[in-house]
Formats: sequence, C-alpha cells, structure tokens
Amino acid sequence: MDFLLHRYRSLTVLVITILAQLVLLAYQVKTGGDVRLIRVWSVEAVTPLARVLEGIRSSTSDFFSNYVVLSGAQAENRRMKEELGRLKMDNQYLRSELSTAQRAEALAVFQKSAPSKTVAARVIGSSTGANAKVVFVDRGFTSGVLKGMAVLTPDGIVGKVIASYPTAAQVQLITDPSFAAGVVSQTNRVHGTLKGQGRGDCLVDYVQLEQKVDQGEWFFTSGDDRVFPKGLPVGQVSVAKQGTTFREIYLIPSGFQHGLEEVLIVVEGIHQQIPDDVSAVNQPMKLLPPPPADASTEPGLAAPDGGAQPLSTDADRLRQKYRAIGEAQAHKYGEGMTAPNYNQTAPAPVAPGTSPAGTAPGATAGGVKPPNPAASAAAGATKEPVTPPNGSRPAVANPPAASPGTPPASGVTPPTPGVKPPAPTVKTPAPR
Repeated sequence: MDFLLHRYRSLTVLVITILAQLVLLAYQVKTGGDVRLIRVWSVEAVTPLARVLEGIRSSTSDFFSNYVVLSGAQAENRRMKEELGRLKMDNQYLRSELSTAQRAEALAVFQKSAPSKTVAARVIGSSTGANAKVVFVDRGFTSGVLKGMAVLTPDGIVGKVIASYPTAAQVQLITDPSFAAGVVSQTNRVHGTLKGQGRGDCLVDYVQLEQKVDQGEWFFTSGDDRVFPKGLPVGQVSVAKQGTTFREIYLIPSGFQHGLEEVLIVVEGIHQQIPDDVSAVNQPMKLLPPPPADASTEPGLAAPDGGAQPLSTDADRLRQKYRAIGEAQAHKYGEGMTAPNYNQTAPAPVAPGTSPAGTAPGATAGGVKPPNPAASAAAGATKEPVTPPNGSRPAVANPPAASPGTPPASGVTPPTPGVKPPAPTVKTPAPR
C-alpha cells in the first residue's frame, strides 16, 4: 500500500481532491425537495442496512410477544374450560334438584288424595345380584315400615318390603323373578297373577285361554294377595296372545315411567274401586269433534229429520246400515231367534210426508195397500154402478139406524167415526 502511495502520489492526491470537491458540491447543491445531495446519498447508503436491522428486530419482538400472548391465552382457555365444567355441574345439580322437588310435590299431592296412609322414602341403594331387582330405601321400622308392606309411586306399584331395619328397608321390585301379586284387568275383569321376568316387562299368568284380554288394557291390583290394596294401577298390556296352557300376557309396569328415586310405602292400606274410565289412569287428552258425515254418499244413513247424521267411524255407519235393513224387514233386535237378511240393500232415506220410491201413495213398502174401511162397507157391490140417463142420482131410502148396543149385521162393516160413508150403488137388472 505504501508502495502504491509513493509511486502514485500525485494521482492519489488528485483523486482525493476531486472527491472532496464532489462532497463539497453535494453539500452545497440542493435537490428539488430542498434536500442537500449529500444527505440524499447518506440516507440511501444507510437505508438498506437499517431495513435489515429493523426486520430482524420486529421479527424477534413479534416472536417473543406472540409466545407470551399464546401462553396467556392457553392459561385463559384452561380457566374458561374449568369455569364451563363447573357451570355444567351446577346446571345439572339444579336440574336434579328441580326434578326432585317436582317428584316430591307429586308425592305430596298423591299422599293427600290417596285413601291409604303412606310414608315417603328415598332409594339409597340397590342389590348386587345379577338377576335380583332389589333396592334399599331410607325408611325402617322406626318410621313404621314393616315387612310385607306395599311400595308404590303415583304412577303405579313398584314392589313390596321384604326386610325392615331400624333406618332402612329392603324392597323387592315387581320385575324380580321371584315376585308375585294378584291383578285384575280393567275392562273384562280378568283375574291373574303378576310375575317378574328379570327385565323391563312383567307376565300376567294363570289366565284361561277362553278369557278375553285386549292389547292396551290396564291391569290393577286385585287385593287377593293381602299386600297391595285393591285398585292400584299396575301397567298396560303390550302383548296378549294364546299360549299352550294359559294366555301369554305381558304388560309394561307404569310405576317406573318417571324413574325410581322417591317412593311411597303403604303403612295402612285401604281398598278402592277399580276405575271404569281409562282417563282415570291416563292423562287427559283433547280430541276434536268428529267431522259431519255426508248422507248423500251412503244410502240409509240419514237422520230422522232428513239431515245428515254425524257418524264418527265406519263401524257406526255399518251399524246404522244394518239397523235400517232390520227396520225395513220389520225385525226387532233382541226378540226372536231369526236374523234379518243383511244381503239386501239398505232402503233409501225417506223424506217426511213422501212415499218411498216405486210405491203408490197410501201403499206400504212391501207393495200391499192397507184396507179402506169405507170400501169394506160396499163389499157386496160387485158390478160397476150405472148412472141414470138424466144424470141425476136415484133416491135411496136411508137405512134404519141401529140402536146402541145392537151388533152389526153379518158381513157389514160398521162405519168408521169421522169418515164419510160412500154413496150407495144400484144394481141394474139384466135384460130378459
């Protein structure tokens, strides 16, 4: 380097001088934006390096800030999840308490309305047997609960007490295979024995094959077992079919419809009547009125006043049709051993004051004209009357009046009161 400076000293001084002049000129010369040229050079020289440094700084700052923010968001997310879980548990607890309060209210209302004296109890445990259906309740003989007492809910029976302890009792459910109770059907009054099957439904055994039990029919306790008072709902028939020796009848217990958490133990049972109406055990249901029937579409279904009779089902229409056929054949139901001919067509409805179609006025539906009392008075006249030429009616002497109490002559029909007798006829002698 020293060799170059000594050898090219003059050239080096010249270059340095020119550069200095350029710097001085740049310092003095201004651009269009009133900025000195040397400042522009300085900024342009420093800007790329400053941009690179600023990018590195911002990336580093964003990385650390995002890391800190994400770690805080993760902690916030974890806190919100814990809060949500706690709120769900509180909501579930409140729902359970509300359901418990509603069941307790239902039990209280049932206790007030039921004639039997009952004690409320809560289910606190269940049996460990595989097929056993046994639960424990928090009432014992200190509360008056004894072995053999019935256990029920407002919806129906659920079991009976098989063991009583000071503060608890063991209850055998009606679904237990060893359970049995006397029941009777609501509609047909068929007696049977309720047996548990170890599952959700129960069997009604010892029902004869000729006895009628309909599907959907309700069964109630009969009181024959001396455990359950008579008249308590048991369940509704789901299957009713013929078996080998007895009918196979399965029903769904109604006492388990709303769970089994609170029950009533019958301390003093009182028998009650079995309700005849299904609405006594079912909730009330609103039904719309039946639509009006069109009497013009089916003959013989008109009301007596000529209007359409509101029939609800096809069975009602068929019954009305058969009744019209029986009335047309003068058949009285419940009398005699013969039945009307139902193969005939039901007669068309007859409007008041008119005759049936194809029948002359005054004739009956069978085509036989009733006898006229006035015509029977002239039964002896066999020939047509002849009118005299002058058109006048011949005078005929009035017949003598019959005295009261005198029987009429043979072959003569007495005149009907209120009916004008017909004019007498004259028999014309035949020419000789």
